[in-house]
Amino acid sequence: MIYRSWDSDSDMASRLANLQGTGPGGGAVLSGAVAAAASQSIPNALPSSTSSPVQPVSPEQIQQWIVDVCDPRTRERALLELSKRREQFPDLALWIWHSFGAVAALLQEVTETYILMEPNTLSAHQSNRVCNALALVQCLASHNETRKPFLEARIPMFLYPFLSSSHNTRPFEYLRLTSLGVIGALVKTDDPEVVPYLLQAENSEIIPLCLKIMESGTDLSKTVAVFIVQKILSDEKGLAYMCATYDRFTHVANVLGKMIENLPLDGRNSNRLFKHVLRCYVRFSEHQRAREALRNVFPAKFQDNTFLSQLKEDRSLGQWMLTLCRNIGMSSAAVSALFPNGDATTVISPTTQNNVLPGSTFFRDIPTRQVDNQSR
Repeated sequence: MIYRSWDSDSDMASRLANLQGTGPGGGAVLSGAVAAAASQSIPNALPSSTSSPVQPVSPEQIQQWIVDVCDPRTRERALLELSKRREQFPDLALWIWHSFGAVAALLQEVTETYILMEPNTLSAHQSNRVCNALALVQCLASHNETRKPFLEARIPMFLYPFLSSSHNTRPFEYLRLTSLGVIGALVKTDDPEVVPYLLQAENSEIIPLCLKIMESGTDLSKTVAVFIVQKILSDEKGLAYMCATYDRFTHVANVLGKMIENLPLDGRNSNRLFKHVLRCYVRFSEHQRAREALRNVFPAKFQDNTFLSQLKEDRSLGQWMLTLCRNIGMSSAAVSALFPNGDATTVISPTTQNNVLPGSTFFRDIPTRQVDNQSR
């Protein structure tokens, strides 16, 4: 029987710790039979059979499994075996993309799952199977030679129904995490074509979907979602898009503020979540008009000693917090404690702090998708 039991939450968290690593060719990999893990704090979304070592196989066997993917009678076993061996074959994405019917078979696995979502009839076994297919889809998103045709084929849009699902059962959560991992693998590559693709009108749904997950998802799914938002913000076009209107900016800023307010102060996952949220704030502070507006939504927990221990443990976090405070002209007790020799910023006056009114035209004047020269 192909179905394997789910890993424990602690196993999932341990794989999250491995996100700092990279896969073959230096790219991120979403390892695991059911779900893929992206590097740089993109969690291994789904459970994998890491308890037993994966036996090496010949290229001929890999090719045979790709052929088997196209046959519904042998597809389930082939998906499982290929998803377990993606790291052994760096060019597996090329083999799949150029094999007749293979990509269509993967998309068939995805689309046939839609009918199981409403009403909620998705079983753990069915979730495991489609996530094996999504792990191979993530291969296509990560590979330098298949990424462009992958985007041109609009394949990421097939994942949006999984991201928009409001069901919180474990099979749906793993499915959501695997889908997020595919998008995370795209943005992690820093390919200049990825962010503009995600910002196109028909694809711009990814940002509100990520914000929804950042508000109500599990810690793992929140971490992947905020990583995606952070990577979009790191692109100049992404930053300009987020700051194009006051309403768009405040929506993102309010969600980030809620995450900081509700963030647990212990746990490795919480630290990764804090890191990505903080980097989103720092990136906003590099945009001239967003910098002014941030003063009105600067989290209270950034201004006191709430995160002092995290800043002490990771000096890079302290530097980011110092940069954020300097950029927007706000003070932080934690930064003052971390940099006692006068490196921390001083408090600005309430008049200066509140000189940007909600809904003011200073935000609405920003041209859409145009980078502010002073934000560089």
